Amino acid sequence: MTNTNSYAVHRDQAAEQRTISAARDAINGKVKGIRALLPFIGPAFIASIAYIDPGNFATNIQSGARFGYRMLWVIVLANLMAMLLQNMSAKIGIATGKNLPELCREYMPKWLTMIMWIVSELAAMATDLAEFLGATLALNLLAGIPMLFATLITGLVTYLILMLEKFGFRPLEKFIAAFAMLIGLCYLVETILSRPDFSQIAYHSVVPWIGNKESIMLAVGVIGATVMPHAIYLHSSLTQNRIVPRNDAEKIKIQKFSTKEILIAMTLAGFVNLAMMYMAASVFHSSGQSRIADLTTAYHTLTPLLGAAAASVFLISLLASGISSSVVGTMAGQVIMQGFVGFSIPLWIRRLVTMLPTVIIVAIGFDPTQTLIISQVILSIVLPFPIIALIYFTQKKELMGVLTNKRITTIFSSLFAIIILGLNVWLVLQIFVD
Repeated sequence: MTNTNSYAVHRDQAAEQRTISAARDAINGKVKGIRALLPFIGPAFIASIAYIDPGNFATNIQSGARFGYRMLWVIVLANLMAMLLQNMSAKIGIATGKNLPELCREYMPKWLTMIMWIVSELAAMATDLAEFLGATLALNLLAGIPMLFATLITGLVTYLILMLEKFGFRPLEKFIAAFAMLIGLCYLVETILSRPDFSQIAYHSVVPWIGNKESIMLAVGVIGATVMPHAIYLHSSLTQNRIVPRNDAEKIKIQKFSTKEILIAMTLAGFVNLAMMYMAASVFHSSGQSRIADLTTAYHTLTPLLGAAAASVFLISLLASGISSSVVGTMAGQVIMQGFVGFSIPLWIRRLVTMLPTVIIVAIGFDPTQTLIISQVILSIVLPFPIIALIYFTQKKELMGVLTNKRITTIFSSLFAIIILGLNVWLVLQIFVD
């Protein structure tokens, strides 16, 4: 067994070296086109999984069922925010060789770093709660496994997937990218089966609609589910030591490849989010089922409306989303702890600790979908912290060098931060009023 494991590690390390060598060839212009991009595919797909986690299922489906196609523009706006912010995060790792939490610890006051660490850990726990619940619910509905046992199975499976990290960065990247493609394929099938109104999709994707207090609350949840704090932290760590630039010219070339990968991965995530909402609009809202408030009801309602195949595809996508995003969430949790406070805990302990809230919620019988939506609102409240830090560091010439933000990038990212902060202030005021 030991010899087999040693061979596997050696094989995957060799694959990692081949990836680095292929990336060097691309940087030096020896290969062009898609072959040049392939060695750089990985980090953005890992980060993009956070944008199609079970929290997205809950908020997107509830929004589509309640308000039809009218909230699609929120997803488009959130996805544009995500593209810009993830690109800035990846750029930090390439430019500095450090991740965002490490920069916070190095350049910010200790008291502020500790606050950001605590808030970020809470966000990571809220994220993991959503992801665990999604996978658990999918196993329960798909295979009839009791919720508590499904939670334990999800924890074990995600831990085993995380073990791929010891074989280098490439196996885990491929695994997560495959999950992302599977989720995208599932929603391509759902699009075909649900036959949405594409003229309505085109119109409402670009024309804003505000609506009432309920729709604004859901909009905050959609943004919280789409633009993820832990993904912003994680992306900078995925690029910091992957392909190490040897000079400024290489930093620029690596960043260009990274930007292309982000556009591909985030476009796929954006399509999945749009598909979740317009499927709910086409199937539930148009048939008068506007009060679909949880994923279990969505599944059971899909069966008579579109058939068992559509309902099964929905659960497969939810299961793939829950497992893969839980893996990514655990990775982000390690980066957050190591970066902000300079130490880490064994992976199995983090996996066990972050499972506990889900186990408790399942054991007491709390509504999973409401928990998912609440977790996304929490994430939206936490989101300004990493965004402000991201803007602050990426505009510092002495830190970023040739990859310093252009003025237009700083303006747009600051505008996004103001929008998110404004929505959060409104949300908190509404909670106190209620």
